[in-house]
Amino acid sequence: MAHERDALITGVGIASCLGSGEAAHWQALNDFSPVLDTMSFPPFAVHPMAPLDLDKQIPKRGDQRQMEPWQRIGVFAAGLALDSAGVKGNTELLSRMGMIVAAGGGERDYAVDATILSGYPKAENPGAYLNEHLLGDLRPTLFLAQLSNLLAGNISIVHGVIGSSRTFMGEEASGADAVRIACARIAAGQGDIMLVGGSYNAQRPDVLLHVEMGGLLRRAPFEPVWARQASGGGMILGSLGCFLVIESRAHAAARGVAAYGQIAAIRTDRCGRRPGEATAKARAQLASMAGQYDPAGAAVISGASGAAAVTLEEQAFLGELGLPVRASVTALGSTLEPSFPASLALAAMSVRHGMLFPPLEAAEQAMMAPLQQALVTSWGHWRGEALALVTAA
Repeated sequence: MAHERDALITGVGIASCLGSGEAAHWQALNDFSPVLDTMSFPPFAVHPMAPLDLDKQIPKRGDQRQMEPWQRIGVFAAGLALDSAGVKGNTELLSRMGMIVAAGGGERDYAVDATILSGYPKAENPGAYLNEHLLGDLRPTLFLAQLSNLLAGNISIVHGVIGSSRTFMGEEASGADAVRIACARIAAGQGDIMLVGGSYNAQRPDVLLHVEMGGLLRRAPFEPVWARQASGGGMILGSLGCFLVIESRAHAAARGVAAYGQIAAIRTDRCGRRPGEATAKARAQLASMAGQYDPAGAAVISGASGAAAVTLEEQAFLGELGLPVRASVTALGSTLEPSFPASLALAAMSVRHGMLFPPLEAAEQAMMAPLQQALVTSWGHWRGEALALVTAA
């Protein structure tokens, strides 16, 4: 039953290797071909950001210059979401719009990193060596440039979103919790309209090093998420920005806007990732949605990262549901903080069109029936399990 405090998605802003905006993504998903850069960071591939016309969303060149790439991507996607929701430039509305951003840190000083990494193993006293170089080589201004809340600050400056603001860190789980808290605040009457999302720049040697130190990157040739599990799995990172405008049903109705869909339920949790624990969390989350979830006319948008153990476990869990599944990471890459908002965006687009886009690989089944609901999963590559249900508004 519809309620005035229901959380509706009324704006979608997404930029990735597939292009810029909802229409470009819908077209690319319906005629899918993977977009990869295999030359810049061998032996690893990345899904690179498509060329962006930054002037359309960040009109001042001075603003563009002072941002790092991950911030430009995020501010651009936020502008797309505001345009999509029909609130761009509405000073009165933007002044009370809340914002929750999921973001990591900024760029690093690669020369300093290289010096430390090469010298540390040879140092007579590794601890003293590390302290000396961290204290002496890192510039204070570099630390300031890495602050995760700079994305929210730049969105406020460029787009005028000046209501409450929060920034979460914590890879995939941060994006899921950002959406969950936005929905909870709307349900509790603590806000009527929220801008939620994040950005990630995968085209950086430091983030590739960070993930590879955990033995998680894919070295073999590209394969879709499910298919690559037969050859050891692995993550292929992707650059992406995604923001959603989420607002109460009453507020959307008062503005006379059509919604993409309703976030009918959302749950987040975390476990130690012993075998079966993530599955148990997911089953409990799905059971808690029994009142809203109807498998007839439903499909799954999975955020499975490709990391071997957890992806295999999620694949087995999804197999129990008997629903058509699409792995968003096959098309967009593993994008960490904005991964869950991006999967929600694909779900919302699909629900609005009343159809699921075609399979992205042979392991995914076609869906001929009209789409009425989409389950959105996010099992972080290391921690964090989330599930959301997107329904027609």
